[in-house]
Amino acid sequence: MLLARLGLRAVEVSRIELDDPRWRAGEIEVDGKGHECDRLPLPSDVGEALVDHLRLRGRSAHRRVFLTVRAPTRPIESSGVRSVVRDACRRAGLEGVAAHRLRHALASDLLREGASLIDIGQVLRHKHLESTAIYAKVDLALLRQAAQPWPGSA
Repeated sequence: MLLARLGLRAVEVSRIELDDPRWRAGEIEVDGKGHECDRLPLPSDVGEALVDHLRLRGRSAHRRVFLTVRAPTRPIESSGVRSVVRDACRRAGLEGVAAHRLRHALASDLLREGASLIDIGQVLRHKHLESTAIYAKVDLALLRQAAQPWPGSA
């Protein structure tokens, strides 16, 4: 849910700690790329999925939300997040779906829904519009529709 709905990177998911969700504010703090801290809206369905996970996870001395299943229990690394996604997709009959592909899918979905490249870049927390264009270029026809007209053009 964090990867697909919020567009988080695997490393960002692996770094989430128990204090990061701000339940009353409906936000989650994310230790992002380059360890920049971002606060993102926490949609109710994502928050509910986090609560369900924490109930299943149970108590632990570790502050990280996502832990390994096999002993010794320890915080999951980004490679573990990628493995979880890959394995879940295989079980669902989807071969070759990587965790990062979910960021691309979110960008494409937002583009399809009419979001501008600037809006998509803000959701993905890109510093450069060129990065967003790479993510959202899946559907060139929609990308052309989303492009803003050049100032002064008819």
